[in-house]
Amino acid sequence: MDIIKETYEKIKNMEIRGAGRIGRAAAKALKEYALKISNLSEEEFKNKMKEAGNILISARPTAVSLPNAVKYVLKGLNEENPKEKVIERADEFINSSLKAIENIGKFGANRIKDGDTILTHCNSEAAISVIKTAYDEGKDIKVFCTETRPRNQGYITAKTLYDYGIDVTLIVDSAVRYFIKEIDIVVVGADAITANGCLVNKIGTSQIALIANESRVPFLTAAETYKFHPKTIVGELIEIEERSPEEVTTFEDKYKGIKIRNPAFDVTPAKYIDAIITEIGLIPPQGAWYIIEKYFGWLEK
Repeated sequence: MDIIKETYEKIKNMEIRGAGRIGRAAAKALKEYALKISNLSEEEFKNKMKEAGNILISARPTAVSLPNAVKYVLKGLNEENPKEKVIERADEFINSSLKAIENIGKFGANRIKDGDTILTHCNSEAAISVIKTAYDEGKDIKVFCTETRPRNQGYITAKTLYDYGIDVTLIVDSAVRYFIKEIDIVVVGADAITANGCLVNKIGTSQIALIANESRVPFLTAAETYKFHPKTIVGELIEIEERSPEEVTTFEDKYKGIKIRNPAFDVTPAKYIDAIITEIGLIPPQGAWYIIEKYFGWLEK
């Protein structure tokens, strides 16, 4: 169980961050754990794997990639030769996740024009793939990255793109409206997509979408299909994680008693989203229901 608990802590403490990385880390941990306990009886093996899956899912409540990855892998428990099937499905998930990032880059880059200035928020593998692919195609692009307070994931994105050779500018989150006149397109990632096409993503995303809408700047989100939340189709709400106030600041004595709130995510209404870039192509937000219906039969109990 050590690998499960270690992965749980890394996800919870954000040593592993980004919805795709979280999903792959969970699948990898389940695979390694399955190999370690393969000597158990089939019934014991199933019980232990289910327990491990529940532990991993509890690490972060908002990123749907985590429960979707776990459920995809553990679906193998209901098949013949469950010990082998779990390992096989873990590998399938990891490989398909990486391939999805590549395909999202190809599809999304088609929406980037030569000379565009792109705004991105937080640190999304999928959004970065779109930007890198556009650059690889020879397009002359510039990128504005927000800091993404309070964990400053935008610094990671800025460094990644700068090291790739792309012209990058880092701005504070609250400067988006000031700079929006210089922006041609917004591309962000996703932690979850709901059945009605809303986007759950890093806090501050909804403000950017609102500003982009006001300024007639296209707003796109890059999301693998496993980030669509199947339970929202039956009315279940996505829990928005609220993290420790200490991530924001620690007050000196004279400010003691002042409350700090630190929600990690917000919800962007579908009406502010021009398109969702998935590994199967670009879809309108209204197409989220179709994705959930078509691709999540394996989550049915």
